[in-house]
Amino acid sequence: MHRARRAEWHEKYTLPSLWKFFEPSLQSHGSYWVNWGTEQEVEWKNNYRLWMSFINEYKNRGGRVTAGSDNGFIYQTYGFGYIRELELLREAGFHPLEVIRSATLYGAQALGVEKDLGTVEVGKLADLAIVNANPLKNIQVLYGTGAIELTPENKIIRTGGVQYTIKDGIVYDAKKLLADVKAIVDAEKKKTGWELKQPGN
Repeated sequence: MHRARRAEWHEKYTLPSLWKFFEPSLQSHGSYWVNWGTEQEVEWKNNYRLWMSFINEYKNRGGRVTAGSDNGFIYQTYGFGYIRELELLREAGFHPLEVIRSATLYGAQALGVEKDLGTVEVGKLADLAIVNANPLKNIQVLYGTGAIELTPENKIIRTGGVQYTIKDGIVYDAKKLLADVKAIVDAEKKKTGWELKQPGN
């Protein structure tokens, strides 16, 4: 819970109204992390371990696993929660290529649109995410914020972050879209005088 609550993108990209919904509450739907502590974290990690073993074994026996996330819920900000889901598939034991297949081909098959989407082939729609780093080496490069790397010169840099997305033949500057989201969040913060605070502060 602490990791999810302190994800670096919340400061810039999570709307105040969404943050308010994330906070522990007896009124919010699914707010089961009221009074969340060490015992709940241990139980949740054990639950994840069992679930991940099941998902990986299901995949290994020929099952089709797709990727998806309940974004906008429980500290999962839109655009970031989906990449976290890919990381969790990797943690479950999927090879990086299997993670990408779950997010592309298998997703398209599950939706019944594999004729047009899911793979890069002549005659299919060119719906692509273009990144200047290798997600097979580090899935975190798909986050809008990219991933932290250390150069041989001992310099800390950001690498990756989707550069462009292509949807229905239209090229979008992903960095510009992310800047637009930040501007919307900044405007809402200014209008309401809101600043992100951890629950209880």
